[in-house]
Amino acid sequence: MADLRGAPPMTFNRRSYYKITLCRGRSQVECADQAPHVGNNTLFLVTPRVPYRWLPLTEDFTGYSCLFDDAFLLPARTGVVLAELPIFQPGAYPVWDVAEADCAVLEAIFEKMARELTSGYAYKHDLLRTYLWELIHLVQKLQPAPAPLATHSAAERVATQFTELLEGQFPRQSPQPPLRLRTATDYADQLAVHVNHLNRVLKEMTGHTTTALISRRLMQEAKLLLKQTAWSISEIADSLGFTDVAHFCTFFKRQASQTPGDFRRLAVFGV
Repeated sequence: MADLRGAPPMTFNRRSYYKITLCRGRSQVECADQAPHVGNNTLFLVTPRVPYRWLPLTEDFTGYSCLFDDAFLLPARTGVVLAELPIFQPGAYPVWDVAEADCAVLEAIFEKMARELTSGYAYKHDLLRTYLWELIHLVQKLQPAPAPLATHSAAERVATQFTELLEGQFPRQSPQPPLRLRTATDYADQLAVHVNHLNRVLKEMTGHTTTALISRRLMQEAKLLLKQTAWSISEIADSLGFTDVAHFCTFFKRQASQTPGDFRRLAVFGV
């Protein structure tokens, strides 16, 4: 991380890789549309699905970053799918502060990886894969998330399946084709349950209705598309499954108290 001192500020955007970063020194991490996290000894995770930006708040920061993709881990044949690991799920904590003792353990793994990258060992990439899995599992253990329940009720399974369907439609890579699942009824049909049952389950599990959860995710994606792409507002509306621009603008203004155009203009100036 010290090699980044003096580099231009990072842009807020999605990347095409996974990333695990440990930063010592006060810094700010912005993930998706969440409130920025400011802290010391910060550990944060990046996936190809979530836009982010890291900004140092001191000049003497140190630490390590490890960038990798699915293909690098495939030869390990562990049977684990990277995107299915709990630490890389949409509801997981993407950034948090870690204790000094845990920082030292994390740094030891990063340092082994850094040394191996410059070695002439013929099988160093196999060894690096082992170190990376060690790092991933340590991060998984350190994540401040509640432990999963040993058994899952039918309601929990429906809620999980709904979340997987919802998140599976994002991020939007192009204006066409539009979202396949757009309404509460669409999701209920896909899950083979009555829409009232789905709504009752999600209300019980999350405190929100099906429509509210869909709207919140649509709003998050709409903001990201307005910030990050040059798509017209009409193209964004089409991509998110709105019947016309007027419908999208009404939806956006009801959620954000400003029009999509106003939001995009303010985002340009970082407001």
